[in-house]
Amino acid sequence: MKRIISLLVFCLIVSTSHAQSTDEKEVAATVEKFKMALLDPTKENLDELTASALSYGHSSGKLEDKATFIQSLISKSSDFVTMELTQQTIKVVGNIAIVRHNLQAETADGGKPGNAKIGVMLIWLKQQGKWKLLARQAFKLV
Repeated sequence: MKRIISLLVFCLIVSTSHAQSTDEKEVAATVEKFKMALLDPTKENLDELTASALSYGHSSGKLEDKATFIQSLISKSSDFVTMELTQQTIKVVGNIAIVRHNLQAETADGGKPGNAKIGVMLIWLKQQGKWKLLARQAFKLV
């Protein structure tokens, strides 16, 4: 009987340690909302999801601030047609969340068809109860 109880306690500990926290669930939902905003960008939805001090790094090495990031999406200079995020991990430390994932997308930057297959690290900051993108760095996958 003691073995069964010990096994049940162990299973409970293991299952709860892998469960997402409330913050992790909020961050995951915000990342999904951000993905949708990249596919259908408006000044309003991008502004709502990003911090004023945004640092947005592309896999090419190009770096944008918040205004430039929003303008490049609104003008279709940067244009995501489709996007799939895989192998996502989320780590929350206080009011900071570190998100990593692989991104595969069809693009139409400046009207020119293309494809992207990159790794991405996002830093989210919780401000006044909402997660805001503070920094993003993409990198080429080998």
